[in-house]
Order: sequence, then C-alpha cells, then structure tokens
Amino acid sequence: MSYQRGSLKKLPRKGGETWVLRYRVTKADGRRVEHIMPVALVRDFPKEKDAWREVNRLGLLVRINDDPVDVRLRFDALAEHYLRNDFGADAVRPKTERTTLNTQQIVRGYLIPRWGKELANDIKPLDIQRWLKSLHTDQGLAWTTISKFRGTMLRVYKVGILHEHVTRNPVLAVETRSTTNYKAILVTPQQTLTILQNLQNILHRVLVLTCAATALRSSELLALRWADVLWDQSRIAVTKRWSRGKDGPTKSRKSEGYVPLHPALAYHLREWHAQTSYAKETDFVFPSIKAEGRVPISPAVFVADHLRPAAKAAGLQIANGQRFGLHNLRHSLSNWLVNKAKVEPKTVQSILRHSRIQTTLDIYTQGDGDETRAAQGAFLKELGMASEMVQ
Repeated sequence: MSYQRGSLKKLPRKGGETWVLRYRVTKADGRRVEHIMPVALVRDFPKEKDAWREVNRLGLLVRINDDPVDVRLRFDALAEHYLRNDFGADAVRPKTERTTLNTQQIVRGYLIPRWGKELANDIKPLDIQRWLKSLHTDQGLAWTTISKFRGTMLRVYKVGILHEHVTRNPVLAVETRSTTNYKAILVTPQQTLTILQNLQNILHRVLVLTCAATALRSSELLALRWADVLWDQSRIAVTKRWSRGKDGPTKSRKSEGYVPLHPALAYHLREWHAQTSYAKETDFVFPSIKAEGRVPISPAVFVADHLRPAAKAAGLQIANGQRFGLHNLRHSLSNWLVNKAKVEPKTVQSILRHSRIQTTLDIYTQGDGDETRAAQGAFLKELGMASEMVQ
C-alpha cells in the first residue's frame, strides 16, 4: 500500500476552529472511506506548517498508515471528541441542556487544563488519583464534586475506546469518595409558620407556603403558570422548570408529574390569585413585579432579602456563607414526614418525585434524636429495664 500523508483542513467545532487530518482507510471489502482526525485548535497553531509539526509530534501519520488505534492521541483531542460524540445528535442517551453545560465546564474547566497536553494513553491511574485528591485538600472541592470529575473522565476514555482512539481506560482503577459532609438546615413546621408571619408580602408568603407544602424544587416552583394549578383535580402539574431565563425540561423523567393540592393550600393560592395583577392562565404564579410579570421572581434576591432574614428571626441558626434557601424547605418536609408523621417512605418518595427511594432516605431525611431515643428505650424496655430504674 502506498504511504499516505493525508491533508489538513480547518473545521468549526464547539471548542473553536480545529485543524483536522483528512485521510482514507481501505476496508476489508476494498472500499476506501474518508476519515478525519482532530489535531489541535487553530488558535494554538494559526499557521498550517505549525499544525503539521504537531501532526508529526503526535505521530499521527504513523497512525493513519499503520495501527488503527493511536497511542499518541493527546487528551485534549480525546476530550473534545467525547463532547462531540456523547452529547451530539447521535448520542444514545440524550442529555439536558444543564447536563451538557455542566459537563463542558468539567471537561474544559478542569480536565483539559490539567491533562490536555499529555498523551491520552500515557496518563497513569495514580497520577489521576493524586490530582483528584489535591482538588479536595488544596482547593477545597467537595468529594461529591470530585466524584463527578472522575465519572466524566471515565466516560471520556470509554467513548474514546468505543471509537478506537485509545486502547485503555486509566480511570477504572482510580478511587474517590462520594459521600458528603453537607447537612441541610431543617425547618420545623412551627418555624415555618413564624417565617410566614415575618413575611409582609402575600406573594412571598404564598411562595414559601407552596414550597414548604409541596416540596417543589425552586426551579419547578418558578416555572408554574396558573394553568398548572388544577383546582378541580386537587393537584399541581409539574411539566417544566425555569432555568437560565427560560422554560426547560424537568430534572428527570421521574420529576415530571403532579404534586397534591390540599384544600388548605388551595385556599391561600386562590386568595393570591384573586389579588395578583397576573392571573391569566399563561401568567406566572409567582411573577416578578419589577419585570411586570414577564419572568418569575428572582429566587436569589428573594432568599437574600426576605427568606434568610425571616428564617433568622424565626430562630434558625444560619451562619454567614452557610447554604440556606427554598431547597431547605424540601429537605424539611421529607424529614418531617418520615420521622414525625410516620408517612411511608414510598409515599414521601412520590411527593418528592425521586427516581430512587435511597435518595429520599439518605439525603433528604436525617435521623431524628427523639425517635432514636424512643427506639433505644423500646429495646431496653423489652430487656426488662424500665426507665424508672435508670438514675
């Protein structure tokens, strides 16, 4: 077979205009198929002669004339290949806009800056693990976040192997921790009532009451229109969420559905519906008055200016910089229903619309001191050790 040099061409890519090497591959049936191989970004190698030097340095000409699997591909090229193939129109598992943006941030904000210039098949598992650990010890990133970095890098290699760009996945042997030290500040029903009493604006009161009673995510709450409040059916439809200034799909397929609308909550919503200037079916239930109802209320501004001060006035201990917002009301309802009201966990899972019951129990429900003491007392009573015997 004659030696082929291929040709360089500039192509637009998500990461920027990219040099690609075009070459032909002869199949077993004799057909010749044109392939392209990413080389580098044009902004890094503006001149074609510089791009050819990069082709030679990476040994790409050896690859297109010999082994179909290149051991000289750089990680940045492998990562950009992953973003194109795992998130494009041909992806087997469609990704939401938010997932796509988050993954791009991980790949281009962390993985490529650290590993981009290195040859993908030369990266060692221990080096990856030490780097991930340093993100926690030196930069203070949470292990749950670092675990996502590992999962993304694992996927980069998995897609690379599928397309025969690399031969091994060094991330398989890498370990991280996936637990979190975060504990949500829980709000009792009595504290919730005090918060409501401290809020002067009816819009703010009904917003907090609806969030506390339904456990809707803040993005789902903000996306609600009056058409979603199904008065006759005593439920609220959850079909979308407000994200980045527009409607988007719900967090997951399980998230889409309905939450109950108790008559007590319906009463307050009807009272707000009678007072608001934005009461049409297509209007937001919780509109921004400043924006004349074109968008919903800003959750960040509401939490900072109204919810946090009202919560502190209700006796909640919230340190400066500590996470607290509408999502804490979601945690609080789950915790109260399981630990105090003794509602079946599957029912609570249904209200929160979690895909897995383990999420409801492990993350959204904390152990209750009174209940654990009562359980311990029941055991001691069974042993014949009555409480009055303990001095």
